[in-house]
Amino acid sequence: MEKTKTIKFLNILKGWGCPILVALIVAGSFKSAIADWNTVPTGSMKPTILEGDRIFVNKLAYDLKVPFTTKHIAEWGGPQRGEIVVFYSPADNTRLVKRVVGLPGDTIALEDNKLFINGKALNYEPIKSSDIDPTPGEGMGNSYCLKEDLQGVKHSVMLHPETQSRRSFNSITIPPGHYFMMGDNRDNSTDSRYFGFVKRDRIVGRAIDVVISLDINNKYRPRWERFFSRLP
Repeated sequence: MEKTKTIKFLNILKGWGCPILVALIVAGSFKSAIADWNTVPTGSMKPTILEGDRIFVNKLAYDLKVPFTTKHIAEWGGPQRGEIVVFYSPADNTRLVKRVVGLPGDTIALEDNKLFINGKALNYEPIKSSDIDPTPGEGMGNSYCLKEDLQGVKHSVMLHPETQSRRSFNSITIPPGHYFMMGDNRDNSTDSRYFGFVKRDRIVGRAIDVVISLDINNKYRPRWERFFSRLP
């Protein structure tokens, strides 16, 4: 009886094993080289991206890679200033989500959380935290938000005066094939200020949309207003 059951089980595996294996390989290759989503566990990109957001990552935005590797088959562009990208940290290979602030060849400096690119200061405008839903400053003391004009890309940044952070650095030039990344939550982000420039081949793809958003501090309540919303 047991032998008969074993034979039946092996026959099922023979019939379905190959199709299932092929399907897994195809699905894995698609996720590795074409598109994926990334769960955001921290607030380093607040108020743009919140903890519990799941963002869609277009891995074909800049190039085509060999599935399951970072080797490029073809390239048709590079990240542009202001775009949000997913990349592997040069420090510990962790997958991170940050905004591209500096491009290859740029000269960049930071003075009291104000960016200077190629010698020109960026424009900043005050905005009310109440205009951002949910309020990003909740529980963060005297935090506030500004609208940063990243040379044509306007987006919100968040500042925490009471938090220790690297708010200034002298002018540096970004080497060829490298990028300078920063989180929108400027005083609560481990980014290129700490781990340095990011090589082009470490960039996975461009983050485009919030697909799903769950409030991890409120029993994973869905934030319906953030579902399928475009990232600025």
